[in-house]
Amino acid sequence: MSTVQIAVFFAITALIAFATYMHCRGKLTDGHSGEKDYFLASGGLKWYFIAGSITLTNLSTDQLIGMNGNQMALLAWWEFAAVAGLLVLTFVFLPVYYKNNCTTTTELLQKKYNDKHIRALISVLFLLGNLFIFLPAILYGGSLFLLSMVGLDTGLENILIVAVILATVGACYAIFGGLRAVAVSDTYSGVLILGLALLVVYLALQAIDFDLTGIPADRLTLIGSNDSPIPWHTLLTGMIFIQTFYWSTNQTITQRAMAAPNIKEAQKGVLTAAGIRLLIVPAIVVIPGIVSYKLYGDVGDAAYGRIVGDVLPLWLSGAFAAALAAAVLTTFNSILNASAALYVCDIHEAYVDRPKSVAKLSAVVSIVMSVLALVLVPFFASQESLINTVQELYGLLSMPILSAFVVCLLFKNVKAGAAMIGVVTGVAFYGFWSMVWEPAHYIHGMAVTLILSVVTALVMNKLVFGETPVFSLGGADTAAEPA
Repeated sequence: MSTVQIAVFFAITALIAFATYMHCRGKLTDGHSGEKDYFLASGGLKWYFIAGSITLTNLSTDQLIGMNGNQMALLAWWEFAAVAGLLVLTFVFLPVYYKNNCTTTTELLQKKYNDKHIRALISVLFLLGNLFIFLPAILYGGSLFLLSMVGLDTGLENILIVAVILATVGACYAIFGGLRAVAVSDTYSGVLILGLALLVVYLALQAIDFDLTGIPADRLTLIGSNDSPIPWHTLLTGMIFIQTFYWSTNQTITQRAMAAPNIKEAQKGVLTAAGIRLLIVPAIVVIPGIVSYKLYGDVGDAAYGRIVGDVLPLWLSGAFAAALAAAVLTTFNSILNASAALYVCDIHEAYVDRPKSVAKLSAVVSIVMSVLALVLVPFFASQESLINTVQELYGLLSMPILSAFVVCLLFKNVKAGAAMIGVVTGVAFYGFWSMVWEPAHYIHGMAVTLILSVVTALVMNKLVFGETPVFSLGGADTAAEPA
């Protein structure tokens, strides 16, 4: 890495940190503030910070590295389908969260089922997904990109060194700034990375004279065959459920939308994020990968870092490294902040005690999760495809979790215990489907898992608890929280 790249990298990284500090100065948590202040920025996020934070929280190395690493246009369907998921969040889930004054998405479950145990169960599943899947995947993808972009050895030892640095800096943002600092840094970084990523698309196409001939048809098509990462028929089954879960119930995403001063501001921010997702993101997550296939062949997850290093001038490659590092940091610290919210609000306060300092307890949670995530980085380094591994593994949790929300929003008179049986059944069934049985694509398995979990909850509600479920849009009225 040249002196110019290093200088630009550190200058931009410091500038983003300084701009974030200046915006948040005087608004940062004092360490003894409550949950709403620390985890929801006291309800003070403007629509543009919500849009920026949602965009960059999702747009990290598992998208830029993983999707480009597949080197085919087909992966753009994840982004097109995400628009539908954001619309569901805007018009279905946000009104419910705001009506029920929720700090976490799982708080809605406690209020609808009038039971703290289902809230804790779903929180534990979210925490397991963050710890064992998302956090280590982000650290690995970011480390791989930074090393491959500057031509350094991408062996496990170097990846772990970079991962430690990223985890340390990311944890500091989450610990000392709360959601406000996370969202503001997300937005500043987002403007930079989207601009540079679009420039990479143009320069990559220019490098091949905008000529895609010679690239196999299966790399350019949007209609996936049965043996492709996204067969066309999966778009009709599990894909929409995956997106509904991720954008509408996942604390890491919805936390931003719940931090607005009112629902109109929140909806404006989410709709802006949907526009960015539709118009900008698909191009930046597939075109460089396709071009890299023509230039280098099938190089997998190293494709994006390699082409960025080749097409950008020296000083801009340093800027892009800073932007990508910022994307890794903001996604990492966003997940840490959301995880701390789930643990503090849903588990510690319910089963231990109300903490004297939310910030201090959150710091402990963030540090522990960061260390454990680093331990898991070697697993992701051994996988053939980062994005496919992440999506397939998360099916263990996503559809069972979504089933608890579906049941409470569509039915009255369902006991929490019945919904919990449905959740546990779904986890076991999807594990069997994807790891043992494998009768069809895992996205189909997700759709079947969701249906099975919901049906199991309704049947168990009748057989075990002697209660008859009643279909009702909106589900049960919010009940008084149990003492």
